[in-house]
Amino acid sequence: MASDILIVTNGTKESFPAIEQGAWLAKTLGLPIALLGVTEWLDPAAIDAVHPLEAAFEKAVGLFEAQGAAYRLEVRNGSAEKIVPVEARKSDCIVALSPLGRPHLQRLVAGRSIRAFIEAIAQPVLYAPETRLPVKKILISVGGLGYDINAEHIAMRVAKGCGAEAALLHIIPPIGFDYPTAKEMNEHWQTLTETDTPVGRSLRASLENAKAAGLAASVKVRRGNVIEEILAETREGNYDLLCMGSSYSAHSLRQMVSANVTAEIMARAHCPVMTARFGG
Repeated sequence: MASDILIVTNGTKESFPAIEQGAWLAKTLGLPIALLGVTEWLDPAAIDAVHPLEAAFEKAVGLFEAQGAAYRLEVRNGSAEKIVPVEARKSDCIVALSPLGRPHLQRLVAGRSIRAFIEAIAQPVLYAPETRLPVKKILISVGGLGYDINAEHIAMRVAKGCGAEAALLHIIPPIGFDYPTAKEMNEHWQTLTETDTPVGRSLRASLENAKAAGLAASVKVRRGNVIEEILAETREGNYDLLCMGSSYSAHSLRQMVSANVTAEIMARAHCPVMTARFGG
């Protein structure tokens, strides 16, 4: 169980969804909040100018106090990519982030910040490109290999805490290998939970865990490109939160040569995404 929710802002309006979604998550899980303000641009000539974090902190504190949350405020100067992973390692937290509102040219040169964050932060990450409240529908992406078990566990706690419906999603990718398990999955993909394949058994166990927790849960199975199908289901099902394991849970040749699914989803999704690494 996490000890707190570490919410990150650099004072831009683009980073405020992390404050709203992070405050909701803290309330849902009954956790205190640590609001980390990162000052990335300091102008020595603007001594009397309003600090970029002042407005964000004022709105955040008003929100925290309105919901009766326990919170603390911290400010650091420097690059968010360097500061946030260091601060995250200080506690067993869940880190809430949003886009940081950086100039378009900087994003083109350095890439999206979320890619660097999920690589450097070992703790669970909630990425909110926009605010989605209330959370009524949660999609849990499960691969069937066990690497997503931590993300699944957190997602079910969240669903139970906010009374949301939960759907378990598995994607069957195009498979070029002709072996029995792959053939069975492709032939019986619409009834995958009834098969004796590893994925079928895993989905049944996840569904049983959800129902044991008192959740309204269902299973969704799609075939095709993993990234495109996850995004399509998220969009078509109008989900408020997507939960998935992290590519950094595994260290294999397949991970090294394949697309970072988690990073691609976070960069393109229009709803909040929570990811957690496998912890053993």
